[in-house]
Amino acid sequence: MMRLLPLFLASLLLSACGLKPLYSGGSQGQVSALLGSVTVDAIEGKNGWLMRNALNDRLGASHGNSARYRLVVKLDDQIEGFGVRADDTVTRERRTLRARYQLIDLESSKTVLDATAGSDAGIDVVSSEYATIAAENTALENLTQKVAEQIVTRLSLYAQNSQ
Repeated sequence: MMRLLPLFLASLLLSACGLKPLYSGGSQGQVSALLGSVTVDAIEGKNGWLMRNALNDRLGASHGNSARYRLVVKLDDQIEGFGVRADDTVTRERRTLRARYQLIDLESSKTVLDATAGSDAGIDVVSSEYATIAAENTALENLTQKVAEQIVTRLSLYAQNSQ
């Protein structure tokens, strides 16, 4: 009985801290409802295609006429060499993907959320050009997933705080 008392007291303290689950209510909750009512505008380029697909996968949009919000995303994708040998050949690259996104309420045409997200990855430059290009493409795919996750998390926080 004495061993359970600290556990009981800790649960009382934790319940009083004001934390609540972000996705409470499951698919019927306010966060899920907002995420399902977001339509993602087309984003130009290969990285835009990857980002839009990643966002649509995470948002779970219903693709009906129930869109209440529009998400506009502008990407900045850069690759820069920073490891240089004595003969001026690059040995390491950094790929950086940054996204500026705006959530627009379709009813009022007002921007309700304007934020940025981003991530970067290191790439080894090897003697095979094919391997280096493959590594750059893999880095882009991984960065797209990370940035999309950051965007959806921020949209979820907005949904929770807006109600």
